[in-house]
Amino acid sequence: MGRAFEYRRASKEKRWDKMSKLFPKLAKSITMAAKEGGDDPESNAKLRLAIATAKNENMPKDNIKKAIERASGKDAANFSEITYEAKGPHGVLLYIECATDNTNRSITNVKTAVNKSGGQMMNAGSFDFMFARKSVVEFMKGEEMDLEEVELSLIDAGLEELSEEEGEVLCVAEFTDFSNLTKGVEELGIDITKASLQRIPSNPTEFSEEQLAEIEELIDKLEDDEDVQSVFTNIA
Repeated sequence: MGRAFEYRRASKEKRWDKMSKLFPKLAKSITMAAKEGGDDPESNAKLRLAIATAKNENMPKDNIKKAIERASGKDAANFSEITYEAKGPHGVLLYIECATDNTNRSITNVKTAVNKSGGQMMNAGSFDFMFARKSVVEFMKGEEMDLEEVELSLIDAGLEELSEEEGEVLCVAEFTDFSNLTKGVEELGIDITKASLQRIPSNPTEFSEEQLAEIEELIDKLEDDEDVQSVFTNIA
């Protein structure tokens, strides 16, 4: 059938593999947001943004609808949000955020992956002064959008930094200003593509290509776990 066919098939399989891991995580975020603040996106900003993120990742509408409905169902799981801290290969620092209905399963899976990589689990709070928790909102720059005006408009919403690269705009604020920042962006009529709380390293560290390959292997293993929602590192 030729190399072109094989390439297309490999690309599709890679995309399907990514979706099979990503969609359950997005669905879990939607379910948790709906359970926490109600199933109406208009009055639940967290749900509205979780849906926007899912749509940006091309998650089907039916999947989104089912995730919302699952929050009010009799069999709705009680998810807990848990954060683990670890040192990975070559001393890389890892913040691992999980959403799980089985904490024993989560810690076992995370600990196994970290230990196999030659790393070690750390006590909670070990990295408190090494990372800053920030609100991060992303959107695409419109053709006639004046980013200086946008920046000025968002200062009262807690905006600390605004940057743009290849049409993608990144807004950063304190984690306590998450609602204010997202609301401020929405009030400007801007469609948010992603909004999240992130952990940004205070002193990013450079690693060699060989070291990064080992580190990324561990990150891939962690992100493959359906309980792991995000992995943050101190990689520069």
